[in-house]
Amino acid sequence: MADENPCFDPQFQCPIQFVVDLLGNKWAILILRELFGGDRRTHELRRALPGISTKTLTIRLKELEAEGLVDRRVYAEIPPRVEYALTPKGRQLQPVMAALHQVGSQWLNQGDCRCPLTPESIPH
Repeated sequence: MADENPCFDPQFQCPIQFVVDLLGNKWAILILRELFGGDRRTHELRRALPGISTKTLTIRLKELEAEGLVDRRVYAEIPPRVEYALTPKGRQLQPVMAALHQVGSQWLNQGDCRCPLTPESIPH
C-alpha cells in the first residue's frame, strides 16, 4: 500500500485541486491580478473589471477574504472608505499568476499588456 498514489485516497486532498477550487473562477483571478498592483477600493476594482456586477465583486471579495488571501480595511470616514489589499498568503500566489501571464503572452503571440505581474512591476 505504501507505493500507491495518495491522490486516489478519498481522504487525501490534492494540492492542485485545492488551489483550483480556491481560484476556480475568472473573477477571483482577475481581482487578485488587480490587487497585485496595490490596494484598491471597490469602485477601482469595478472599473478595472468590465462586466463584473457589484454583487459578484462583493461575493468574490468576501470569498477571498475568508480564505485569507485578501484583507478588507474600513476607514472611519464619512462616507466610509473601504480598501482591499493582498495578505502575505495572497502574495504567495505571485509566481503562479506570473506564470499564467507568461504562458498566456506566449500563446497569444501579441504585444505585452500592462500587468502588475510582469517582472518590472513587482516590488522587490
